Amino acid sequence: MDMSISGGVNGSDYASVIQQTQGSALENKLNNSKDKMTDVEAMAACKEFEAYMLEQVYKSMEKTVMKADKKENLYEDYFGDMMIQEYSKIAVDQGGIGLAEYLYESMKNNNQIRITGE
Repeated sequence: MDMSISGGVNGSDYASVIQQTQGSALENKLNNSKDKMTDVEAMAACKEFEAYMLEQVYKSMEKTVMKADKKENLYEDYFGDMMIQEYSKIAVDQGGIGLAEYLYESMKNNNQIRITGE
């Protein structure tokens, strides 16, 4: 039984499209705010940025690792990026590297956040 994945887009092209979409969505979220963001919205955007940053670091690190198995794994090509994205989100949820908190405090000090009681 052949379980190959076929289609017009290979794994690296798919990953590139997803990466551009995520970056654009995050940038729009931060730039298109007409009013000041609430503190909850600001922290969520900061965490999303930290997760994106960690994802890029993980992907760069992965490129430096030599693979013992030289066979091409199509499933890894398609779903490997999704796994790295989830690892990044989990890392941020568990405290991350402190980038989200730093960005949040910076935004707060520059009066870009509307403080709410929530």
